Amino acid sequence: MDNGDVPPEIDTSKPHSARIYDYYLGGKDNFAADRETAVKAMKAWPPIRMAARENRAFLGRAVRYLAEEAGITQFLDLGSGLPGVGNVHEIAQDVNRAARVVYVDNDPIVLAHGRALLNSTPEGKAVYIEADMREPEKILDLPVTRDTLDFSKPVALIFIGVLHFFLADDEVRRIVEPLIDAVPSGSYVAAAHVTSEFSRAATTEAGNVYTRSGVGIIGRDADVFADLVFTGLTLVPPGVVVVSEWRPEPGAILPARADVSINGAVARKP
Repeated sequence: MDNGDVPPEIDTSKPHSARIYDYYLGGKDNFAADRETAVKAMKAWPPIRMAARENRAFLGRAVRYLAEEAGITQFLDLGSGLPGVGNVHEIAQDVNRAARVVYVDNDPIVLAHGRALLNSTPEGKAVYIEADMREPEKILDLPVTRDTLDFSKPVALIFIGVLHFFLADDEVRRIVEPLIDAVPSGSYVAAAHVTSEFSRAATTEAGNVYTRSGVGIIGRDADVFADLVFTGLTLVPPGVVVVSEWRPEPGAILPARADVSINGAVARKP
């Protein structure tokens, strides 16, 4: 993507986490500043592009599990990022054409492309809203959220690859807890979070690249991640694991944990 015809509210001179991730996944909705940060991070930790793809694949398997096995028809995807192959509504509506999805992100380019690419089934619904995850109550109270999701019925909350951009543990709790409180029993949480526990030096340096570029990021070990997100919930087997090891496709050749360094899990609200 070049900088022509970019809306003025999009600052292309500064990298953004959603656009960096888009670059790793082979997308085209990124700018020079995003690519510069991504390339530096890849030099610090070469497997980062594969890790991003494993994270995306985990999202797909988690959503399919929620739609097929758990029977979830409503999804609230926080920090959804740029649309790509296998978006939440596409997977969920492939299982149940009446599935409904609300995507939330705070990058105007995500909103613009998301609205352009949404192709919901007539029976279901999929909407993008531009909002700040640090204000979960506002997200819950937005008319578009309430018009799309019925909070008297189970909802799946999706936090895939986003909570590590909130550096303070208390801030993560302030985001996650009101959302979990707002959904009824039988709802689910699917989350993935970067970690340095398998490749401490290289992943830490990759994180430093992000931070120096103005995109703060923090790795949290599995126990800290679980405590912040899944306390009081019932983990779906196999629990908190490296995302490539969460219900992999039969016969899949799994990469080394150090080459993924993202933990993920799905859990049910009792």
